[in-house]
Amino acid sequence: MATRPTWAEVSLTALRQNFRTVQKHLGANVTVCAVVKADAYGHGALECSRALEAEGARWLGVTSLDEAIPLRDAGIQANILLMTGFWRGEENEIVRLHLTPTVWEVWQIESLDSAAASLGVDKHAVHLKVDTGMGRLGVAIEQLPILLDALNKAQHLTIEGISTHLASSEIMDAPSVTEQERAFDTARRLVREAGFEPALVHMANTNAVISRRETWANKNWANMKGNAMVRPGIALYGYYLPFLRAGREVSGGTLRLSVKPILTWKTRILSLRDFEANHALGYGGTYVTKAPAHVAVLPVGYADGYNRQLSNRGRVIVREHYAPIVGSISMDLTLVDVTGIPGVAVGDEVILLGNSDGMSVDALEHARLANSSPYEILCNISKRVPRRYAS
Repeated sequence: MATRPTWAEVSLTALRQNFRTVQKHLGANVTVCAVVKADAYGHGALECSRALEAEGARWLGVTSLDEAIPLRDAGIQANILLMTGFWRGEENEIVRLHLTPTVWEVWQIESLDSAAASLGVDKHAVHLKVDTGMGRLGVAIEQLPILLDALNKAQHLTIEGISTHLASSEIMDAPSVTEQERAFDTARRLVREAGFEPALVHMANTNAVISRRETWANKNWANMKGNAMVRPGIALYGYYLPFLRAGREVSGGTLRLSVKPILTWKTRILSLRDFEANHALGYGGTYVTKAPAHVAVLPVGYADGYNRQLSNRGRVIVREHYAPIVGSISMDLTLVDVTGIPGVAVGDEVILLGNSDGMSVDALEHARLANSSPYEILCNISKRVPRRYAS
């Protein structure tokens, strides 16, 4: 039983609303693969998957087999895409659990085909990944004919989808995006010429869903007889990366999606301390009081995933007031200056991430202060912080 007063509240109602917002933005003919990898970006993969499936999500995206097994064990029936493929020896379990692996190497095709044959499966679906310039996973365009030949020889596999991943979807003037789109056009043509007609074609992540309609509503895709699929992740949890043009942040117009953060991170005041001016606080004495100060000690630190870069920079919400972080965030404790906030008491609720009465501290703010991204801020909230779910 968790008794330490630091916790995160996750609104499954807001999650379902975000899913509906994304689907409405795309239209009914675009398939949404709701990404729940990395424990649903720190929000809880099982609970989020159940809510998303109940809302109508037919596809869920995870990193690997070990993230998929708990979902199947819990009764999740949606299609599950293994977005980073699989390891040797996992192929039998993938086929047995009706999981959809991403493939880009010949050995993957051969081992899956053998597993499907041994388990008596006539056709097991795979998604072919093409590297169009990201440089991580996927078959290179020049090697694609070799892979397509292997797929043609496979008796128990079918190409259900073809995908790639954009490296810079949030950078509006990035020439690499156009180059990747052209490379993907070439890959789709080669796949079609090899006799395959994948039912699903996908390349768009959250920011591409918002800013690059051509990556999911491209009329040229019609000649593949397939439907577009998109892979939104962080949008489901209420965020997306800022859009940039000429190195500067741009917003407004169509560059927005009305999603709301679904996680609120809270703690309670553990102790209250009073200090005179010129008193050093915390490890290294990185903050020195300029005047008499009333300081609250919070039972949260970097072991909980509270980023140390917020030291002397971040803020929290206490009794409808902002309170600045003072001193270095330590493993288990953080100090905030509550001087002048009326009625502050031990046990008061403190919002680390979230909003209250028009005040807000969100993961984008943390990311800017920590020179990070909202993805990292959310994923780093540790298992030591219990999640409480509200439907």
